[in-house]
Amino acid sequence: MDTGAALPALFMGAGVLLGCVFLFYMYSQWSSQLSAENHRIEGLRAQKTQLEQTKQQVEAFEKQRTTLQQRVSTIEQLQRDRTGSQELLNMVADTVSRTENLWLTTLTRKGSSLSMEGSSASINAVANFITAMKRSGYFQKVEIKESKQDDKNTAVQTFLFQISAEIAPPVAAVQTKPASVPSTPAAAPGKKG
Repeated sequence: MDTGAALPALFMGAGVLLGCVFLFYMYSQWSSQLSAENHRIEGLRAQKTQLEQTKQQVEAFEKQRTTLQQRVSTIEQLQRDRTGSQELLNMVADTVSRTENLWLTTLTRKGSSLSMEGSSASINAVANFITAMKRSGYFQKVEIKESKQDDKNTAVQTFLFQISAEIAPPVAAVQTKPASVPSTPAAAPGKKG
């Protein structure tokens, strides 16, 4: 046997064997990396599914919270705007009683808006009434719509007026009333009726 011809074949066989070992090593490395990546992808998919379920729950809770917040806001607004008929009449009567020579003939309420018509012995009485309404804390945005001398009643000089106002929320009325209500009792009105 010729060792000179066998030596290259031996080197070639060793090279092929080493190449096969290297390729098997690389294949096993890539296979384990691929298996690890597939395992990581499965974990991420499971996490994504769990996060999507959590997101749906959060969205459902957010809708519920928004609905409940709207209900609470509506209830709070209704409580702020709530003023019973008896309480409203007391507020108006208290304000009218502080103004002399003034009579209300019509009182109309729509929501928190109040329209009043009446007559007075002078323009100053109307101005005093508006001032008393503003200072009472029960009313806001008090505006005079019309004020004119009564042409029908020529025996006594009287003035007809129309006033609009917004009913102040009860909290604002309670907070502002003590500071603005005079400490002396209101004088008995003259010529009411």
